[in-house]
Amino acid sequence: MAMTTSPTESATDTAAAPPAAAQATTVTPRRRRLSTVLGWLHGVWKVAVGWRPPMRLIAAFAWAAVISNALISVTGSVVRVTGSGLGCTTWPDCQPGTLVPEYRTGMAAIHQAIEFGNRTITGIVLVASLGTFLLITLIRPARRGLLWLAAIGPIGVVAQAVWGGIVVYTGLKWWTVMPHLLVSLVLLFAAVVTLVRLRENDSPARLLVPRPLWLLSWLTVVVLGAVVVIGSLVTAAGPHAGDATTPRLDWDIRDSAQLHADLMFLYLGLIAALGVGFLAIRAPRKLLVRMGWLVGITLGQGAVGLAQYFLGVPAGLVVLHVLGAVSLIATAASVVMATRERGPAPALTDRV
Repeated sequence: MAMTTSPTESATDTAAAPPAAAQATTVTPRRRRLSTVLGWLHGVWKVAVGWRPPMRLIAAFAWAAVISNALISVTGSVVRVTGSGLGCTTWPDCQPGTLVPEYRTGMAAIHQAIEFGNRTITGIVLVASLGTFLLITLIRPARRGLLWLAAIGPIGVVAQAVWGGIVVYTGLKWWTVMPHLLVSLVLLFAAVVTLVRLRENDSPARLLVPRPLWLLSWLTVVVLGAVVVIGSLVTAAGPHAGDATTPRLDWDIRDSAQLHADLMFLYLGLIAALGVGFLAIRAPRKLLVRMGWLVGITLGQGAVGLAQYFLGVPAGLVVLHVLGAVSLIATAASVVMATRERGPAPALTDRV
């Protein structure tokens, strides 16, 4: 039997049903968020398949990686000499339940600010290193060697962040703090090499100096590494632990400082011989200038080290000594990279 609809029901249904146009234009918050995400992914896809970063942009990120890696080594030394290593008592939070300091634990506010500031710079290093790597992935044709080199930065920063948690949870034991600095210096060296390689093409390198001098330049880097390692041990045996309650390395500081000085004299002799060799062959001016900077910074480092020893290791000189070490590492990397050359990198454009 056919059913009939009363005029009242029909009118009610008509009034209750929204117009078709209104239904079509209604956008729920969920759909809006989905549309935003899809639009963002579409933009990323367009970048990945079409956009080519200008060289200046990649170089800016590479420079930022060099500078931030150097900066975090220096600020790390400030953390140590001010006794701020446990200014943030946990990790990755600064205080339990909060990422930022709240000055509610009895710790001096300045210590919390110094340690939190140092942690914040880690984020800058990561952005610079990861940005460099991601931009290099967009270069066409792909440069695999440069890509692997640039990958050292972000991988190292993530490892450093995790290691930082170990440093905090072990109470700043010297054997955890020491690798923290050394890895930062390795990342700085890699960042300088990446910056140089970015401006070169991938053709085989051509030596600008005789092979023995090239090998000697790398030997100086190895010896410099030994100088820095022993210098870190001297610091581990010295008064600046990062916190007053932290045990020190049980090694007579006079003996450790003497070994550090002996290696420094060896390094100075090697770079003097290297510099004379460069002058004798009339090496390119760029290489001679960088070598001059290396010798000058080394002499300055020696003077600061002697002053530290005879003045009782004052905090300000420790920070200055770390700044000198950072400068030495970066300059040494630039010297060895200037002993050879490749042609310039192909020009990059926004579209290819």
